[in-house]
Amino acid sequence: MEEKKSTNTKPRIWIAGLICAVFMTVFCGLIYPLAMTGIAQLTMPRQANGSLIYVEEDDGSVVCYGSELVGQEFTGPHYLIGRPDTGSAAASNLSAVSEEQAALVQERIDWWHELDPQNTADIPMELVTASGSGLDPHISPAAAEYQVPRIARERGMGEDEVRAVIAKHTDGKDFGFMGEDRVNVLMVNLELDGKKIIS
Repeated sequence: MEEKKSTNTKPRIWIAGLICAVFMTVFCGLIYPLAMTGIAQLTMPRQANGSLIYVEEDDGSVVCYGSELVGQEFTGPHYLIGRPDTGSAAASNLSAVSEEQAALVQERIDWWHELDPQNTADIPMELVTASGSGLDPHISPAAAEYQVPRIARERGMGEDEVRAVIAKHTDGKDFGFMGEDRVNVLMVNLELDGKKIIS
């Protein structure tokens, strides 16, 4: 008489599931992150650590002023000013055609006119609209050029001197064709302040 084979496969499924869960937890939660961190530290340590900007102060101390990748708020007339701060390190998610967005844009336009009444040029759109992340560290060369006369006047510099600093911290398109030319606001302002940037 032929012996019947057991059809109860539940214990085997549970064991296989448990082994898979443990393996994926160890691999995805420990091995893979450690491997990627190690590779990043070996191949691009500055970027892996946040692209931090360090400045040597007059007393010889070294201070971290922020990251090249995260925008900071500058409002003084002697500074290059970046895109509007959303107030919460996040995008506003307002509709581009909403009344609230239109009111915000008009408020920012008024602010720019109050900051520099002598400047009658059209205000670049990016200076009155927040970026998608709310943390964009860059502005376009056109938005930087709009501010050159004010910065030069406030600092007692020549306009060409200001443009030279801006040009020094202007990056071209990625790989020569992706994105747009961009100016790093924090780097420009640190140099305008005469800070000794060491990284």
